[in-house]
Amino acid sequence: MILLDPSAHPVIGHRGNRAHAPENTLESLQEAVALGVDAVEFDVQVSSDGVLLLMHDVTIDRTTSGAGAVATQTFDALRRHDAGARFTTDGGRTFPWRDRRVVIPRFDDVVDALPRTLPMIVELKTPAASAALHAAIVRHGLQQRVIVAGFEAASTLPLRGHGLALGASTTDVVKLLLPSLLRRPIRTPWYQALCIPPTHHGIPLPIAAIARAMRASAVAMHIWTVNEPAKARRLWAAGVQGIISDDPASILAARAGTAFV
Repeated sequence: MILLDPSAHPVIGHRGNRAHAPENTLESLQEAVALGVDAVEFDVQVSSDGVLLLMHDVTIDRTTSGAGAVATQTFDALRRHDAGARFTTDGGRTFPWRDRRVVIPRFDDVVDALPRTLPMIVELKTPAASAALHAAIVRHGLQQRVIVAGFEAASTLPLRGHGLALGASTTDVVKLLLPSLLRRPIRTPWYQALCIPPTHHGIPLPIAAIARAMRASAVAMHIWTVNEPAKARRLWAAGVQGIISDDPASILAARAGTAFV
């Protein structure tokens, strides 16, 4: 899988083509695929009736015409809301995706609609979705083309030992910082990928040092969220593999003009 290939430099659509379409919707993911991304990234949770669906926030307030927590509503109730209603690129002057029948998608519908070989980074927003995601991965035979990530270690803990590629938790990343900077050996990690931002609370992370340590441990490293071509080039030069972007078209163009050693 390209997401685990140490010599690859994949461009990954962050929640699809988020700069131009409503995040975590089928429409946004399909736009990213049409642009030629190597993989897509999206977030999953479960509804009150146990349906695995795509949503980043704990509530649906920011991205839909509805309100309330994902976990307290049935999927049918959630799906009634317009998932394109609040999308704007001009500060709220226009809403180009409103009333276009964009809905919160089920994980199953996304998998069925996307190319059969497309790699995915699936982020668990809550440990409550772990069992449902594992069942869906097995049901669709996705074991060889998915990385499961989660900020909380509790999200991916139930999935360890099941032959899945997993992402490091926030706690794991913190533990990497000092040994990476000091070039000390890192104990063989349990995870296969590191998906992190270039800064944390405004403080730049030692990306080159971490990338060097991850290469030695055969762990893939993907950075979010990068929308500037110049920044993507700097990160690739520092040893990062993947770039996760809201605007994958610009990063694809940057990669096309970059000479990799």
